[in-house]
Amino acid sequence: MQQITNTILMIRPVNFRMNEQTAVNNYYQKVLDNLLPATVQAKALQEFDAFVDKLRAVGVNVIVIEDTVEPDTPDSIFPNNWISFHKNGTVVLYPMFAENRRHERRADVLDILEEKGFVIENIVDYSSAEEEEVFLEGTGSLLLDRVNRKAYCALSPRAEEDLVIEFCEDFEYTPVLFTSYQTVGKERKAIYHTNVMMCLAEDFAVVCLNSIDDKKERKQLIKELKEDGKEIIAITEDQVNNFAGNMLQIMGTNEERFIVMSASADKSLTPTQRTIIERHCKILSSSLDTIEACGGGSARCMMAEVFLPKA
Repeated sequence: MQQITNTILMIRPVNFRMNEQTAVNNYYQKVLDNLLPATVQAKALQEFDAFVDKLRAVGVNVIVIEDTVEPDTPDSIFPNNWISFHKNGTVVLYPMFAENRRHERRADVLDILEEKGFVIENIVDYSSAEEEEVFLEGTGSLLLDRVNRKAYCALSPRAEEDLVIEFCEDFEYTPVLFTSYQTVGKERKAIYHTNVMMCLAEDFAVVCLNSIDDKKERKQLIKELKEDGKEIIAITEDQVNNFAGNMLQIMGTNEERFIVMSASADKSLTPTQRTIIERHCKILSSSLDTIEACGGGSARCMMAEVFLPKA
């Protein structure tokens, strides 16, 4: 069983902007008042293309799919929330919190993967949970330790406990549940996606332990990671605000390991954190300032890992 892959699916945006429907519980989004919508889209596209070029330059197989103008999907650049791909040929579709994000689920994405020789055996679709106002936003919510069969999840309005349990039963994962908070004004509010405050690599985990207010939950998380031999790199809430939790480990040419993050995440790392990470793999970063500010998501959210078997 593999934890990381060489193949990534990315969606090239056509109408990227701040999504007012997700801003209600994504406190990382900002309105860039001084920028016209066309400018925001142009800057996001520039960042997207440069990021794809960097990934391809180190040998990552990036499958880029163009977004469509209709329906209106301002967050389509973050595909890892609506779909995940598994080693046994299963594709999972997830229920999305924002109504306009539900349009991101596209059947033609599966057709394109099949044309490229990937085998899809089975589709598990949880999206009907939206009718009950129950949500679980893909690998934004679920951090899957595919080797040790554990699913780490920070519960939030976008990650409902019952659905996490159902996923874990269906896919034979052990759930590791906790709630992670950030300070908004003077209040502690649930962080909307697990992958904002935590990253799971083969031999290490980057995690904002201070965001888990419940001591028991924090201890349990540390215990689970240590049990599997993962070195823990603790980051601060300030680093989370710079998207240092939103990283993904992937494989390049000759199975070389890279941890991928944004330039702002990279800049926020301390020399000690950097040294520990570089003991395990190389750092690859790209500037995603506009995407982070308007979208409230970063490098990891933009990459849906493809683990499907090849024909």
